[in-house]
Amino acid sequence: MNQIKYYFTNIEDGNLAYHVNDIKENVDKNREAVALKVGYNNEDLVYMNQVHGNNVEIVDENSSKLIDNCDGIITKSKNLPLMVMVADCIPILFFDEIQGVIAAVHAGRNSTFLKIAQITANKMINEFACDKNNIKVIMGPSIQKCCYEVNDELAQIVKTSFGEEFCKENYIDLQGINIKLLEEVGIKHINVSNICTKCSNEPFFSFRKNSKTGRFAGIIILSNS
Repeated sequence: MNQIKYYFTNIEDGNLAYHVNDIKENVDKNREAVALKVGYNNEDLVYMNQVHGNNVEIVDENSSKLIDNCDGIITKSKNLPLMVMVADCIPILFFDEIQGVIAAVHAGRNSTFLKIAQITANKMINEFACDKNNIKVIMGPSIQKCCYEVNDELAQIVKTSFGEEFCKENYIDLQGINIKLLEEVGIKHINVSNICTKCSNEPFFSFRKNSKTGRFAGIIILSNS
């Protein structure tokens, strides 16, 4: 059996993104500390220039460490940590211990509407022979339906595309939509954090609470047991 390690950082781990207004040395130091805490080499970390799309790339130890124009990464390479960075969007981690495949996905509103979770699951099934019954999914802390208010147009898109049940007034349920998309593929093992990054007072960055915020991360790594 393959061993899977995963970790969701929080504010105490510091900002992990270079693209927000932070000093590079600070981000480097924070990333080094997280690598030490979780148990991987920071130089091996693969992360994305996330663009709110649905491009999902397969990576290995020969890939660039920064994958451009991408919101999902999948690997079967051992000891290759994958990272997704967020501050309200859903960090989704996928793994199949039997086949030894992991994925990290950035599921904000746009990527969710573009069905990125489904695309990732289907790639794991079609390109790595993963059994849908063996794929496990974890959605980390993110903005929840209590706080995720959108305009009328976006609320209407949710009702039309996914169903009335995912929209109460103008508050939308991104977690619910992603669960629905995954269940359509046949995935049953889905664990969803109930922490709302905006209102829970838990130590997670929230763009809705403060637009000049950092980014926390979901990190996943595959190793031999």
